[in-house]
Amino acid sequence: MSEIKVNNIQSLSGTNGPVISGTVEMNSAGAMALPRGDTAYRGGRGRGLFAGGTDTNKVIDFVTIVTTGDSKDFGDLTLSRKRMGSCASSVRGVWFSGFESPGDRNVIDYATISSTGNAFDFGDLPEGRRTSSGASNNVTGLLAGGSTGGGTTDLSDVQKITISSLGNSSSFGNLDIPKQLTGGFQSSTRGLFSGDLTLATSKTIEYFNFTTESNSIDFGDLSLARTHLNCCSNSTRGILAGGYSSPSYQDRIDYVTMASTGDAIDFGNLTQARSSMKGTASSPIRGVFAGGYKTPGISDVIDYITIDTLGNAVDFGDIIVGQSYGAGCSDSHGGLG
Repeated sequence: MSEIKVNNIQSLSGTNGPVISGTVEMNSAGAMALPRGDTAYRGGRGRGLFAGGTDTNKVIDFVTIVTTGDSKDFGDLTLSRKRMGSCASSVRGVWFSGFESPGDRNVIDYATISSTGNAFDFGDLPEGRRTSSGASNNVTGLLAGGSTGGGTTDLSDVQKITISSLGNSSSFGNLDIPKQLTGGFQSSTRGLFSGDLTLATSKTIEYFNFTTESNSIDFGDLSLARTHLNCCSNSTRGILAGGYSSPSYQDRIDYVTMASTGDAIDFGNLTQARSSMKGTASSPIRGVFAGGYKTPGISDVIDYITIDTLGNAVDFGDIIVGQSYGAGCSDSHGGLG
């Protein structure tokens, strides 16, 4: 076996090229492939995006999840709207459906999370809808439920997209019953959904396997029946936060272990009782919750939790403008491994 030790690798002139400090060793029967391409697409992940919301705006905010502080402007959606769903890969954030007067939209947008700038057209859903939810791994996005007819007809339909491509969605399966305003979250193998606007007394959590086109499977129950809740996850735990249970907004945070099945367990509390957030985002360590309806008015607060512990949320900062009914995503959530 040959042994190569180097202090640096440069061009013949010594004016450019990568510098490798110290000793480099390789012990492999295969070949060594060096990373290529823009560094924005490899490493450095951990950004959360919150889009749309109250008064059908098109603004996208972003935060760096590992830090704290106020959100910053990212760009705009292709259309102003609220009551959207969202999902993401490690590269792209995707937003779909929503309401913009005078009706429901079938639009799917995407943006490159590591950059800033406006969203682009991805494709279309089969019909205009509002209050859908999303879940994804690094390949497949599931676009679940919602309503049509001005919010009068709930949908059980689940559509899928391949996030790295462009095009219209296609049929994947169905939720157990038609519903809207479900909270979506994910592991690398499962997409999970819980909550419902119409059936506010429902506690049901259900899941799909990303690789199997079929109807949903029962997972367990929430600790408290509620609607308008918001969710996020790392690769192990799903977090279900806030929501509305008559007669009041909730500050409750539940969690589940996604690889198993079973009922949700109490995690802690948000800093404010609220529902229908501007968005949520997560990294392997943190879950972040932005904005939402509260009593009175609309919140501009961003909270965070440490997902693998238990306890109450901590102040992160503020979103640019207090918003609700938006949709959030990140490039480092639990579905990405």
